[in-house]
Amino acid sequence: MAKAVIVYATFNGYTRKMAEAIGEGLMDAGIEVKSIIASKAKADDLDDADVVILGCPTYGRNLLYGMRRFLLEMEKADVKGKIGAAFGSYEWSGESVSKMDDKMRYRFSMDMVEPLRIIGAHPTGLKDSNEFGKKIADRIKIGGI
Repeated sequence: MAKAVIVYATFNGYTRKMAEAIGEGLMDAGIEVKSIIASKAKADDLDDADVVILGCPTYGRNLLYGMRRFLLEMEKADVKGKIGAAFGSYEWSGESVSKMDDKMRYRFSMDMVEPLRIIGAHPTGLKDSNEFGKKIADRIKIGGI
């Protein structure tokens, strides 16, 4: 069974809800899911993962501290070639998703799914997040994991 790890940081709880909805979409497709808050995540949490999904809201045009810390920690993990995805919510600018996606794509050489950005706590955001989980599951199945 394919395994996905979702590492997320949250400011007001919406990114956690997005992570849960993404996880449900993956589990509906038969993917095993582990979710970890970024401030507690370690590089070895990614060892058995076929897919690594990072989520963080944009705050002050940047990532929250917990996700910045985890991206440094992630340098120790062997994720090259693994499927990756980034998601997050924002009110004004939305840079966090691009920062995570770029790091995963170019620094870690991961096979990235097009990222998900949600403006604020948009009413369709959780539905879109669930669909994002299903989209990632489809990528896993195409890859033969």
